[in-house]
Amino acid sequence: MLPATSKLCAAISYRHLRNMTGLRRQAAVAISQELSRLSCRGTGPSTWINQVRRRSSLLSSRLEEKPFSEMEMSYIKQGEEALQKSLSILEDQDGWKTETVVGNGDKVLSKVLPDVGKVFRLEVVVDQPLDTVYGELVDNMEQMGDWNPNVKEVKILQKIGKDTVITHEKAAATPGNIVGPRDFVSVRCAKRRGSTCVLAGMATTYGAMPEQDGFVRAENGPTCMILRPLAGSPAQTRLTWLLSIDLKGWLPKTIINQVLSQTQVDFANHLRERLAR
Repeated sequence: MLPATSKLCAAISYRHLRNMTGLRRQAAVAISQELSRLSCRGTGPSTWINQVRRRSSLLSSRLEEKPFSEMEMSYIKQGEEALQKSLSILEDQDGWKTETVVGNGDKVLSKVLPDVGKVFRLEVVVDQPLDTVYGELVDNMEQMGDWNPNVKEVKILQKIGKDTVITHEKAAATPGNIVGPRDFVSVRCAKRRGSTCVLAGMATTYGAMPEQDGFVRAENGPTCMILRPLAGSPAQTRLTWLLSIDLKGWLPKTIINQVLSQTQVDFANHLRERLAR
């Protein structure tokens, strides 16, 4: 006569194998064999049930894994490229010129790159810990239009894995409509390594979001924000924002430069106000 555990093994095998094919059937056979082996060794029920639960959970997660499509992989690659290129720009300390210095220490620098054009670099310290700033800029990304008047809307169009998203952003017109409404479709990549966070992005195309009436489709990138705790003061966060935008349209460079540097200064102020609440 079969022991009780062996009877249970047989019942499980018969009931589940009838409707399984391919990998699921092979997996079920392996689980059934493992149950039988454990029962013969006299292993206690609580032990082998827990083992099966763990193995079954792992099996389910593997069966449910879906490989990225070719298009998704291209977006992931674009995000990685934006991140690497942004970091290489910021690592080169030569050639930066001061655009704006604010009384609280905020400053905007700029330089001209042969293959990118003029880029802007914001350096600020925020009186909030890194996790709080990261949560606002990444986890609550779609709420940016609630606190930044320069942004009308940010919408996540698609999430790809845990690091990459495709977004559509509508920017408000500047005062006096000097620069009219712009919108952007971007791929964004968020990486967190230890105490440093990097949020990078660049313009991309997305079939489900063609050009919109009333907006000029501008392009950004490579762009990124780097967040890290202020040395000696972990309750504060140093934020570096590399901004590179092609606003498109017929706009004098002097106006573009003024608008972009002021946009960065305004962003820092609006972010502080948001976090203070």
